[in-house]
Amino acid sequence: MSSLGSALGPLSIGIDIGGTKTHLRALPDGGGEGRDLIVTSASWRRRDWDEDAEGLLALVGQLAGGAPVGAIGIGAHGCDDAEECKALETAVAARTSARVAVVNDAELMPLALGFPGQIGVVAGTGSIAVCRPAPDRMLVAGGWGWIVGDEGSAAALVRQAVRAVALHFDRGGDATEPLAAAILASLEVKAIPRLGSTLGQLRSAAEVGVHAVAVFAAAERGSLLANQVIREGGRMLAELAALLDARGAGAAHVVAGGSVIVEQPSLWAAFVAGLGETAGHLTPHLFTGKPVEGACALAQMQR
Repeated sequence: MSSLGSALGPLSIGIDIGGTKTHLRALPDGGGEGRDLIVTSASWRRRDWDEDAEGLLALVGQLAGGAPVGAIGIGAHGCDDAEECKALETAVAARTSARVAVVNDAELMPLALGFPGQIGVVAGTGSIAVCRPAPDRMLVAGGWGWIVGDEGSAAALVRQAVRAVALHFDRGGDATEPLAAAILASLEVKAIPRLGSTLGQLRSAAEVGVHAVAVFAAAERGSLLANQVIREGGRMLAELAALLDARGAGAAHVVAGGSVIVEQPSLWAAFVAGLGETAGHLTPHLFTGKPVEGACALAQMQR
């Protein structure tokens, strides 16, 4: 692997640590072409600050190829308060001469669009809203997991769809309703009374979230139930941003991203409508880029 930084100055390294994959990008400070490295998060992450710092810096060394590293910006899924971000930051900084900053991965999207300190909302397998109105003050809403929260996420939409279908049956409805048919088929429910227990057998948000496509497909087929679930999911997702606003975020912009809200226009529309109702002074933005772009911006802010 050839050196990136010798002629153009030390590298800035941006790192997006996701639940599934970790994306590293190296950029020479003087300009020029960068380089990417993508690995599975499970291949190095141990959920121990010291072990994770060592594993992460090994990947940085692999990417840098011997070039000096001046700054590292990290957005980490699972670092859900200021103390956890600081713990990883301290562990990494103790092992490198580069300047290091660690934030939650939801914060990368506003940074990528040039909106530091604004609200970031992730709606993918899970959901969370994060804002950092000051370097030492991090506000978080959501991120509680699909069983109790993660409003507007893929997994939560499936949970809410199952609840809507169960109520539909309690009210005397039948399985011809498009959402009912779609959910029963997608979950491979053997008998209607087993609807709830079938969902309960799924062990992770990822296993639940894959069935969200059935909800959106039913909505496209005209299901009133499915459209209601999506509207409510978008509204509750917007409420996460509104909660941060009420707690003193001081933001003017909300940047939303994640696989579900990017790929499903109806959820984005519901989010925008919900934001207009709950915090109309906030301007919504849909982030369709790579979160590592925000990590690179964070790294370059440390120089």
